Amino acid sequence: MAKPKNTDENTGKNSKAKTDDKTEAAEKVEATGEGQKKVQPQVFLHTQYVKDFSFESPSSPDVFLNQPGQPNVEVAVNVASGKLENNNFEVVLKIAATAKTEDKTIFIVELSYGGIVSSNVTDENMLHPLVSIEGPRLIFPFARAVVANITREGGFMPLNLNPIDFLALYQQNMQRRQQAEAAATPS
Repeated sequence: MAKPKNTDENTGKNSKAKTDDKTEAAEKVEATGEGQKKVQPQVFLHTQYVKDFSFESPSSPDVFLNQPGQPNVEVAVNVASGKLENNNFEVVLKIAATAKTEDKTIFIVELSYGGIVSSNVTDENMLHPLVSIEGPRLIFPFARAVVANITREGGFMPLNLNPIDFLALYQQNMQRRQQAEAAATPS
């Protein structure tokens, strides 16, 4: 059975989209139970940028003439966040990668990649972890691309960083902070 077309008599235009929006909203309210709207916590990325960046190839050009073999690559990742005005936060993802063989440093990459984020969460206890976990998760693919591109442009195979568990990184940072506070407090 075909549905009749909804039209506005004055304009003759299809008003089906308006009806569908109202129906969809009603279904969402029903799905949350007894008409109570439940807002999902979200983080919104407003902008992203390279805050600080360095690439060095201290063994050049020798490394290209006498290929030393597969380098050992060490990667360190950390996150910093801080509150800005108008309920915005700056999240900075810090990535440091060093490739070495036996006695030579092949390349060094240091990147601080920032983003300005906000959230629909107002509870301070939920806000800090949400921003510190989801903020870097949003900007990581872009920082990863910067690292891969610069290592490729530096004459090496692109360094493709593995996905990072930002929840575990947040928990490690909080644990370190608590240990530092406990050590600083006189007994």
